Amino acid sequence: MIHGIGLDIVEIERIATLLKRQPKIARRVLTASELKQFNVLGEKRKIEFLAGRFAVKEAYAKAIGCGIGRELSFQDIEIVKEASGRPYIRHPKYHVHVSITHTKEYAAAQVVVEKKAGV
Repeated sequence: MIHGIGLDIVEIERIATLLKRQPKIARRVLTASELKQFNVLGEKRKIEFLAGRFAVKEAYAKAIGCGIGRELSFQDIEIVKEASGRPYIRHPKYHVHVSITHTKEYAAAQVVVEKKAGV
């Protein structure tokens, strides 16, 4: 059963500007594991990666219904990949389906949160 759906879009240039002015934003948004992936990327790909993860986490918060803030932080949400490369978010009560896309100007994400059977 579907618990929630979230969608978010981020301007790549906004993330690039933010990263230049506040390099610590990567540590605020990304978990330790995500930060390791981020640190080995080239400059352009870093911005796309950060923008995509930001969009996923915002979309997830919308799907859960609480937003980023008091109940949920960026550090509470980690995007991992299956062996195939497909991204998802690990959660004990939900299957969290994730789709991320990029263009030259935008990164967008859609998240579908589905209750696990028997939970």
